Amino acid sequence: MAVFRRLICVAICAGLIAGAVAATAHQLATVPLILEAESYEQPAAHEHAAAAWKPENGIERVFFTLAADLLAAIGFALLLAAGMTLHGGPATWREGLFWGLAGFAVFTLAPGLGLPPEIPGATAAPLAARQLWWLSTAIATGAGLALLAFTRRAPYAALAVLLIALPQLYGAPQPAGHVSDAAPAALAHRFIAVVTVTSLLFWAALGAATGYFYRRFALAES
Repeated sequence: MAVFRRLICVAICAGLIAGAVAATAHQLATVPLILEAESYEQPAAHEHAAAAWKPENGIERVFFTLAADLLAAIGFALLLAAGMTLHGGPATWREGLFWGLAGFAVFTLAPGLGLPPEIPGATAAPLAARQLWWLSTAIATGAGLALLAFTRRAPYAALAVLLIALPQLYGAPQPAGHVSDAAPAALAHRFIAVVTVTSLLFWAALGAATGYFYRRFALAES
């Protein structure tokens, strides 16, 4: 029970910090690009999506973005803290930073090689196929990095490389046919770069904060 309580406390504290970092980065860098891309969408697309609810620009959009970032950060912090517990040994903000960078590789970098962040108005493959490939890539990459980090035998290293490479070799699902995107290509490329950098900042802050609070709560219980 004490370990579970520590994990929850670590996840909440680290998640609040990293979620605030992510929300700030989104408001300053990501949201302006999304709003610009939405201005290129055809009026028909807006009419077709009129029935689907979405937060209004302004305070409502900021609130829901902040809530989503905080909830996601707390969930990922709980995942990192659980991994630190299973791994054992001391944890500091430095070790946590490496865990965070591993999370960036698993959940952003590897899936982004096949499915880069999509700006509004971009054409894409069916959602179910993209979600399945994203999840498979994250699991395979995470397993591969764990083998590289926690084993020292050559066969395991070879298996790790295979696991990391396999989803990329198989390829991400692509949209059928060629349909031009509403937003300019330069804007889409800028969006990919901004989202990737924002994710890197988020995972670095999340990992360092998780390691820091993990040590603080562990010392408080000892």
